[in-house]
Amino acid sequence: MVLVLLVLVPEGMMLVTGVKSPAMAVLSESMEPAIKKGDMVFVHNMSNEPFREGEVVLFKVDGFEHPIVHRVIKVYEHRDTGEIRILTKGDNNSVDDRFLYASGQLWLQPHDIIGRVAGYLPYAGWPSVFISEAYKMLLNGGSTTTPEVLWV
Repeated sequence: MVLVLLVLVPEGMMLVTGVKSPAMAVLSESMEPAIKKGDMVFVHNMSNEPFREGEVVLFKVDGFEHPIVHRVIKVYEHRDTGEIRILTKGDNNSVDDRFLYASGQLWLQPHDIIGRVAGYLPYAGWPSVFISEAYKMLLNGGSTTTPEVLWV
């Protein structure tokens, strides 16, 4: 019975949220004070609504192992083509995320967005943070440079 639950619950969550792994631990301070390192965020991708400034999204960037959770600070729709462009920024960062995007990329597009953060659970991600930092220390000879979020 327990084995069945371990298989069916994640599959059910994936169907409900539209995201492969709908819960993940935040591994950095870039979204503080709104979302803190060690919080668990819950992501969904079932909304057909347009992206809005102020919402928190999860996106993937080429060259980064883990996705990033940051706030949308600008949404631009090209009048002629209808192309949507999105600019993000961590609440605790002094500049926008263009330095994180792929080389030459100035905006995210909707296909770069994995999902929208629907909520979070404070402190629930700390076990994943500890494991990730211990693993990084082993691999990097003591360095604890961490990615943005860790899939759970």
